[in-house]
Amino acid sequence: MSETSISATRVIDAPAEDIFEVLSLPAKHPQVDGSGTVVSGTDQRIQQTGDVFVMNMHAEAMGGDYKMENHVTGFDPNKLIAWKPCQEGTPIEHNGWEWLYELQPQGPDSTEVTLTYAWSDVHPKLLKKLSFPVFPESVLEESLEKLAAAVSDK
Repeated sequence: MSETSISATRVIDAPAEDIFEVLSLPAKHPQVDGSGTVVSGTDQRIQQTGDVFVMNMHAEAMGGDYKMENHVTGFDPNKLIAWKPCQEGTPIEHNGWEWLYELQPQGPDSTEVTLTYAWSDVHPKLLKKLSFPVFPESVLEESLEKLAAAVSDK
């Protein structure tokens, strides 16, 4: 863990293409969410950096149901996908944390996946409201476990 990010890494017995297919379809994100906050997402596949996808969320700490607009900040097919979430109607500059998946093939049917949760760009006002990291490393590990299961169910 650094002062502004945490990461977890796992080898998944699947080609990078299969893993990327799951990660680039927001409708699949509830299956891979280790935090238990993602309820549902759109069936529209992420295509490129700059895309925005909306996720329906639920957390008692956030007052129940809410929506997040996720701004895609990195997109390299079968290698990298990243996004910065922000509460619906809130400028991205007011939030600034990021989820980043990096995929490194380890052979034709095996991929090392690193999930990073970073908050280096979080707005100072938000840093005063929330204690980062909001999610512990165990949430990242659980997400990778669920990703492995989602890919094997494909």
